[in-house]
Amino acid sequence: MSSPAKDILDTMLGYLGFICEIDEEPREGFLMLQVHTPEKERLIGRHGEILEDVQFLLNRILQAKHPDEPRVQIDIEYYREMREDAIVQRARQIATLVKKTGRPFHLDPMNSYDRRIIHNAFKDDPDIITWSPPEEGRIKRITLKKKIHTP
Repeated sequence: MSSPAKDILDTMLGYLGFICEIDEEPREGFLMLQVHTPEKERLIGRHGEILEDVQFLLNRILQAKHPDEPRVQIDIEYYREMREDAIVQRARQIATLVKKTGRPFHLDPMNSYDRRIIHNAFKDDPDIITWSPPEEGRIKRITLKKKIHTP
Protein backbone atom coordinates (compact mmCIF):
# COMPACT_ATOMS: atom_id res chain seq x y z
CA MET A 1 0.00 0.00 0.00
CA SER A 2 1.41 3.36 -0.97
CA SER A 3 1.33 6.55 1.06
CA PRO A 4 -1.09 9.41 0.35
CA ALA A 5 1.93 11.50 -0.69
CA LYS A 6 2.97 9.00 -3.35
CA ASP A 7 -0.61 8.73 -4.66
CA ILE A 8 -1.02 12.52 -4.85
CA LEU A 9 2.36 12.98 -6.57
CA ASP A 10 1.59 10.21 -9.05
CA THR A 11 -1.73 11.90 -9.89
CA MET A 12 -0.11 15.36 -10.20
CA LEU A 13 2.62 14.12 -12.52
CA GLY A 14 0.11 12.11 -14.55
CA TYR A 15 -2.00 15.24 -15.13
CA LEU A 16 1.18 17.05 -16.22
CA GLY A 17 1.86 14.31 -18.77
CA PHE A 18 4.80 12.60 -17.10
CA ILE A 19 5.19 8.84 -17.24
CA CYS A 20 7.10 7.87 -14.13
CA GLU A 21 7.76 5.39 -11.39
CA ILE A 22 7.91 6.57 -7.77
CA ASP A 23 9.77 4.84 -4.94
CA GLU A 24 9.16 5.66 -1.28
CA GLU A 25 12.20 6.00 0.98
CA PRO A 26 11.31 6.74 4.62
CA ARG A 27 13.91 9.00 6.24
CA GLU A 28 14.27 10.44 9.70
CA GLY A 29 11.51 13.04 10.06
CA PHE A 30 10.31 13.00 6.45
CA LEU A 31 9.44 10.83 3.47
CA MET A 32 11.63 10.85 0.35
CA LEU A 33 9.84 10.18 -2.93
CA GLN A 34 12.34 9.16 -5.62
CA VAL A 35 10.93 9.74 -9.12
CA HIS A 36 12.22 7.85 -12.15
CA THR A 37 11.21 9.21 -15.55
CA PRO A 38 12.66 9.42 -19.06
CA GLU A 39 11.93 13.17 -18.97
CA LYS A 40 13.92 13.98 -15.84
CA GLU A 41 15.43 17.22 -17.21
CA ARG A 42 11.97 18.62 -17.95
CA LEU A 43 10.73 17.71 -14.47
CA ILE A 44 13.82 19.04 -12.68
CA GLY A 45 13.79 22.34 -14.55
CA ARG A 46 16.47 24.99 -14.56
CA HIS A 47 18.54 24.64 -11.38
CA GLY A 48 15.82 22.43 -9.86
CA GLU A 49 13.14 25.13 -9.91
CA ILE A 50 10.33 22.90 -11.20
CA LEU A 51 11.31 20.17 -8.76
CA GLU A 52 11.06 22.67 -5.90
CA ASP A 53 7.68 23.93 -7.12
CA VAL A 54 6.22 20.42 -7.41
CA GLN A 55 7.52 19.57 -3.94
CA PHE A 56 6.00 22.75 -2.50
CA LEU A 57 2.61 22.02 -4.07
CA LEU A 58 2.66 18.40 -2.93
CA ASN A 59 3.39 19.38 0.66
CA ARG A 60 0.63 22.03 0.62
CA ILE A 61 -1.93 19.53 -0.71
CA LEU A 62 -0.76 16.87 1.73
CA GLN A 63 -0.94 19.30 4.66
CA ALA A 64 -4.53 20.25 3.73
CA LYS A 65 -5.82 16.72 3.11
CA HIS A 66 -3.65 14.63 5.46
CA PRO A 67 -2.24 16.87 8.21
CA ASP A 68 -0.75 13.93 10.15
CA GLU A 69 1.44 12.78 7.25
CA PRO A 70 5.18 13.56 7.44
CA ARG A 71 6.79 16.26 5.34
CA VAL A 72 7.80 15.03 1.88
CA GLN A 73 10.91 15.64 -0.16
CA ILE A 74 10.96 14.80 -3.86
CA ASP A 75 14.08 13.76 -5.74
CA ILE A 76 14.35 12.87 -9.39
CA GLU A 77 16.82 10.09 -10.15
CA TYR A 78 19.08 11.24 -7.29
CA TYR A 79 19.44 14.78 -8.67
CA ARG A 80 19.30 16.30 -5.17
CA GLU A 81 21.95 13.98 -3.77
CA MET A 82 24.34 14.70 -6.64
CA ARG A 83 23.69 18.44 -6.38
CA GLU A 84 24.21 18.43 -2.60
CA ASP A 85 27.50 16.55 -3.02
CA ALA A 86 28.66 19.12 -5.58
CA ILE A 87 27.73 22.04 -3.28
CA VAL A 88 29.61 20.52 -0.33
CA GLN A 89 32.63 19.62 -2.48
CA ARG A 90 32.86 23.21 -3.79
CA ALA A 91 32.52 24.64 -0.27
CA ARG A 92 35.27 22.30 1.01
CA GLN A 93 37.59 23.52 -1.77
CA ILE A 94 36.92 27.10 -0.70
CA ALA A 95 37.39 26.14 2.97
CA THR A 96 40.87 24.85 2.13
CA LEU A 97 41.75 28.31 0.80
CA VAL A 98 40.23 29.96 3.87
CA LYS A 99 42.38 27.73 6.12
CA LYS A 100 45.54 28.60 4.16
CA THR A 101 44.96 32.34 3.85
CA GLY A 102 42.95 33.03 7.00
CA ARG A 103 40.72 35.33 4.95
CA PRO A 104 36.92 34.85 5.09
CA PHE A 105 35.07 33.96 1.91
CA HIS A 106 31.47 34.87 1.01
CA LEU A 107 29.69 32.13 -0.92
CA ASP A 108 27.19 33.02 -3.61
CA PRO A 109 23.61 33.68 -2.41
CA MET A 110 21.62 30.47 -1.98
CA ASN A 111 18.27 29.27 -0.69
CA SER A 112 17.76 28.16 2.93
CA TYR A 113 17.97 24.46 2.08
CA ASP A 114 21.38 24.87 0.44
CA ARG A 115 22.62 27.07 3.30
CA ARG A 116 21.59 24.35 5.76
CA ILE A 117 23.60 21.80 3.74
CA ILE A 118 26.71 24.00 4.04
CA HIS A 119 26.21 24.65 7.76
CA ASN A 120 25.79 20.91 8.41
CA ALA A 121 28.87 20.05 6.35
CA PHE A 122 31.06 22.24 8.56
CA LYS A 123 29.36 21.87 11.95
CA ASP A 124 32.10 19.54 13.26
CA ASP A 125 35.02 21.10 11.38
CA PRO A 126 37.71 22.14 13.88
CA ASP A 127 39.09 24.91 11.65
CA ILE A 128 36.13 26.48 9.80
CA ILE A 129 33.01 28.24 11.03
CA THR A 130 30.04 29.20 8.88
CA TRP A 131 28.00 32.33 9.35
CA SER A 132 24.80 33.57 7.74
CA PRO A 133 23.12 36.92 8.30
CA PRO A 134 19.78 36.83 10.13
CA GLU A 135 16.80 35.70 8.05
CA GLU A 136 15.65 39.30 7.77
CA GLY A 137 18.81 40.01 5.81
CA ARG A 138 18.29 40.86 2.18
CA ILE A 139 21.17 38.76 0.86
CA LYS A 140 21.06 35.08 1.76
CA ARG A 141 24.69 34.00 1.74
CA ILE A 142 27.11 32.14 3.93
CA THR A 143 30.56 33.30 4.98
CA LEU A 144 33.26 30.72 5.68
CA LYS A 145 35.74 31.89 8.33
CA LYS A 146 38.80 30.34 9.89
CA LYS A 147 38.30 29.46 13.55
CA ILE A 148 40.63 31.19 15.93
CA HIS A 149 42.03 28.66 18.37
CA THR A 150 42.88 30.03 21.79
CA PRO A 151 45.37 28.15 23.96
